[in-house]
Order: sequence, then structure tokens, then C-alpha cells
Amino acid sequence: MRFFADLHIHSRYSRGTSPALEPAELARWAAIKGLSVVGSGDFTHPLWFQRLKDCLHETAPGLYALAKSAPAACFILSAEISLIYKQGGRGRKVHLVLLAPSLAAVNKINTALGRRYNLRSDGRPILGASARDISAEILDIEERALIIPAHIWTPWFSLLGSRSGFDSLEECFGDISPFIHAVETGLSADPPMLARVPSLRRYTMLSNSDAHSAQNLGREASEFDCPLTYEGIAGAIRANALVRTIEFFPEQGKYHHDGHRACGVSLTPDESRRLGNACPVCGKPLTLGVLHRVEDLARRQAGKPPPFSYQVPLRQILAQILNCGENARKVGLAYDSLIGRLGPEFQILQNVAVAEISRIDERLALAILAMRENRVRRVPGYDGVYGKVVMETASGEVIDF
Repeated sequence: MRFFADLHIHSRYSRGTSPALEPAELARWAAIKGLSVVGSGDFTHPLWFQRLKDCLHETAPGLYALAKSAPAACFILSAEISLIYKQGGRGRKVHLVLLAPSLAAVNKINTALGRRYNLRSDGRPILGASARDISAEILDIEERALIIPAHIWTPWFSLLGSRSGFDSLEECFGDISPFIHAVETGLSADPPMLARVPSLRRYTMLSNSDAHSAQNLGREASEFDCPLTYEGIAGAIRANALVRTIEFFPEQGKYHHDGHRACGVSLTPDESRRLGNACPVCGKPLTLGVLHRVEDLARRQAGKPPPFSYQVPLRQILAQILNCGENARKVGLAYDSLIGRLGPEFQILQNVAVAEISRIDERLALAILAMRENRVRRVPGYDGVYGKVVMETASGEVIDF
């Protein structure tokens, strides 16, 4: 069975998330987006885990749905944990996505972690333990669990981040490395960038939204062709057998370029190196972005990336067309109308014929065709500032909406 999945999301118990993040809201938006599987998010949080136990029932081995749910979307049990510790004489900050095959397995994991850590503090709890030790403990409890390094290039909290990461997965996980099967690209990187780093080529490249609001579900996702079960999904990840990933243009991510937000400075890696990685305005250290780290670890001969497609969220495209913010009322009305007439968002962006879209809105058809053909002008994000893309005509001119 072929389907889209977004395995890394959050609940309302994580810091900086929407208070509307409830299971019913997640299921509703998953159906609007066209996702068949969505992560439960935050299963380590006691209140959220109780909520999941109260309202979900198993519909296929390891997958769950709302007992009274109309939208046809399943939940896979997922969480993100933040590890802060010292290794090799340096402070390390690494985020991991966890997937578990059953509520019973989650209960065992939570019980073990809860003996030593405050899991109530945040939906994404901070644990003072190494990635190697936590991974070994979780896999000892449940060997079918999957441990996936999250947004692996983010400067501050990731496996390969410039501020607190490592230079390889093996350096981070040690003898547990053979049990790590996938990495998450993150919004500021794409498969071709990861394929430049030889040590990453044996891992499955997953893309997920890391959504902090239900509307952001599916801004990145992964497409599978496997049985719609936990083991089907886990088996495809272990075997590096995804159909493709759905990617942000990496420049849209908020850590693609180097920079210093306070001074409004955005630089390419070459420009930063010429400046000694210091802000040219105030002299403080720059936040070195994803592209810089990729170039640090890359080799001259790039590998072949796995299949992927770029995608700009439909609300972003509509905001450009209507010349207003994404949360404007007229964007919401246009979005709802399109979903009602053409189907889920992924279907509109990836599969609906341009001629059919044109019958509804010629400007939208022009923009979606440009997106599908990767005709966009890219303004890179930096130091926590999101980048943006602008659609172009076939001759390279900005589309005038």
C-alpha cells in the first residue's frame, strides 16, 4: 500500500506548541493534508500518554485511530527527547525521535525513564544522558523500537550540529550505531546535501514536519509502499525502502545559511570563512548553518540521493498569490475551498492535473507548475529566521501574481 506519513510531531504539552494540539485535531488535519499515518508525538509525557490510552484503539498491528474518528488517519506512537550531556570534553545536545510498536511498550519505556527523569516537565523532556546510553536502554526494553536522530544538522540541538554535535553518527552512538537505521533531514537540508557525506549514505533519509501546530503537519513527509502496520513502516525504514521524501526547499529552513539574526546578517559558508566565522557588524561568533556543516563533512564525490520531491505548503502559495499573510482569513477561505473541490493538499500539490487546477485558478496552476518543476527563486534562512521561495516563469522571471 502506498501512503504518506509524518512521523515527528508534537502535542500541546511541548514548549512553544499550539494549545489546540489534541488527537482529534491532529487526525482532522492529517486527513486534510492527505497523510495516512501521523506520529502521536510526546508519548513520554504522562498526561499526553494517558490521553492517548483513553482515546485511541488499535486498528492494525502497532497503529491506532480515534474510537469515534471520521478522518481516515492512523497514529504511530512517537516522541522526541532532548539529551544534554558531556562527551569528548564538550557539551552535547542531541534530539532523538522515538517510535514504539505498542502502548504496552511505551508504558515500559516511560516507567524506566520516569524513575530517573522528570517526564512531566515538557512534552519533549530533557534527559541528562548520552545518546548511546539512552538508545541502549530503550532497545533493551523494546527491541522493535526505532531511534532516529532528529533534524540532524540543526546548529543547536542535533547529531551533526555546529554548536553541540558530533562529526559522525558512529562518534555519537558508538557500539549502538548498527541499531540506528535512519536519520531525519530537517527543514534546512535535503537528500542531495546528505548524499555528499559518505558516512550517512547507509542510513534511510526520513523527512517529517516536526509540527508545533496541526496546520504544519506534512510540511515535510515520507512516502511509503508497504503494509499499513508498525512493522511494515519499521521494516521499510530498516531496509532503506522508502518511495521518496517530500522536502522543503532547504533554503526555506531557518538554519540553512550562516548568520547573526540580531544584526540581520546572512552569509554563505565561503563568506563566513573569509570573516573567520565572526559577524561583520558586531564581531560576535556567527551561527554556522546547515550548509556550512555539510561542506565541513562532505567529500568531493557526492553520492546519489534517494528519490525526493520539493513541495511548498499550499497556504504559502496562496499567501503569495493573494499578497497577504498565511493566516489571513482570505487564505483560509481559499484553502478550504480548494480542499473541498480538489481533495487533500498533497494530492493538489503533487498529482492533480495543472489543467484541472487552472479551471479553478490560473494563477495557482502557474505557481504549482513552477513548484513541480523547481522553478523558484530562493532566499536562504539563517540563525532562526525562515527563508522563502518565490515562483519563477520558465524564462526565470518572478511570477507576477
